[in-house]
This record gives sequence, structure tokens and C-alpha cells, in this order.
Amino acid sequence: MFTGIVEEIGVIAELNPNDSTGGTSLTVALPRESTLLSDCHLGDSIAVNGVCLTVTSFTVTPAPQFTVGIAPETLRLTNLGDLTQGSRVNLERAVRADTRMGGHFVQGHVDTTAEIIDKRPDGNAVTFRFQPKNREVLRYVVFKGFVAIDGASLTVTKVNDEEGWWEVMLIAYTQERVVTAAKEVGQTVNVEVDMTAKYVEKGLMGYLEGLEKENGEGGVSTVLERMVQRAVEKALAERK
Repeated sequence: MFTGIVEEIGVIAELNPNDSTGGTSLTVALPRESTLLSDCHLGDSIAVNGVCLTVTSFTVTPAPQFTVGIAPETLRLTNLGDLTQGSRVNLERAVRADTRMGGHFVQGHVDTTAEIIDKRPDGNAVTFRFQPKNREVLRYVVFKGFVAIDGASLTVTKVNDEEGWWEVMLIAYTQERVVTAAKEVGQTVNVEVDMTAKYVEKGLMGYLEGLEKENGEGGVSTVLERMVQRAVEKALAERK
């Protein structure tokens, strides 16, 4: 679990598509003064551009760096495979029980990638417009809701379901602390929607399916009609 508050920006030292395990590994170098690995252990989770990855090795001297493995499914769903030596990435350690929640609950499980289709200044802020590869995620993106972009918790400032995009605004402070600020139109980002919306949807669908079973075809409509009727009767009674 993560908060979506980026702790550090790292630099890709190596992307090995055929490491000793026969898979893909990623090595991330940190600034010499970084304390990101001060409490690191093998097997710890670190979010790299919003993707929860497991630390398979790390060093703190002479310069801190760590290596993580990337599964084939992760390469298919995220933009990590597009990284090259020298690419900058957002980093966040897994949340602790005593951590202040400055962002929102982020799992590090990317839902889809999105393309930047517009980028424009607004005073000292910058507005980005994203179009997701999988447009089904739009049903979880709401005005003033949360969305994790490359692992950074950001507030949705505008949504257009018909055209299939949403916008976020990066204030000056955030621009200096996330890699997304330097990206341009045509580049991609990793997207994780608010998982709370998924639980609400699943719970509501289960409830509605239960109504259908109890009341037969049209059961949901029947129940809604009864609710409206009771509300109207109550309102009329209060007027008397």
C-alpha cells in the first residue's frame, strides 16, 4: 500500500530484458544523499512510477541503488518497458502504519496507461489532459476525485466521458517533485484509479443482482418505484 506522495526521483541505471532469472530487471540509482534505502530490506516493496515492485537487491554505498524484477504482465500493462538508461522515475516506499496519509490509498496496481493529449500552462501551474488506453476506467474517474498518475496522487479537475479524457493540474511545488511534469504531449503515464470506487461498484452490483433474484425481472425498477413512492407519500404527509 502507498499514499501517492512521491518521496524521491530516481534514475534508471539499467533495464535488463534478460537477467540471471531469465526475466526482466530494473536497476534504479538514487542521489548520494538519498535516505530512501535507509530502512530497506530484501523483499520490500517500492513503487516505481506507480508500479509496486519487489526489491531483489540493493546497495547504499558508494551510491544508493536498488534492483527490482518486472513480470511480463507488468510490462504489458504499464509503461515500464519504455524506460531507458537515464530515464527518471517517481519512487515511494510502501506505507507504514504510522505514516500520515497525505494522498490517497494507492495499491501500486496499474489499471491502464494513458496518453498525454494536451499540456498547457495556467499561471504557475500546468494542466495535463489524459486519454486512457482502456476507456473503461473512466467510470471510476470523477470530478474532484483521486487518480494516481505515475504513482503520484492527483486531483481530477475535469472529466469528459464522451470524448474519453480527464485533466489534472500540477502546482509549482508538485512540478518540481514528479517526473510527469517534464513529459510532453504524446508520451504515456501509468494510471491507477481510486480503488474505493471499485469496491462501491462491486457492492452495488451485488445488491442490485440480489434484488433481481428476489423480485424477478424488473425487480430493480420495482424497488426504485417503491422508494420513490414512499418518499412522495412522506413529503405529502409532512405538508398536511
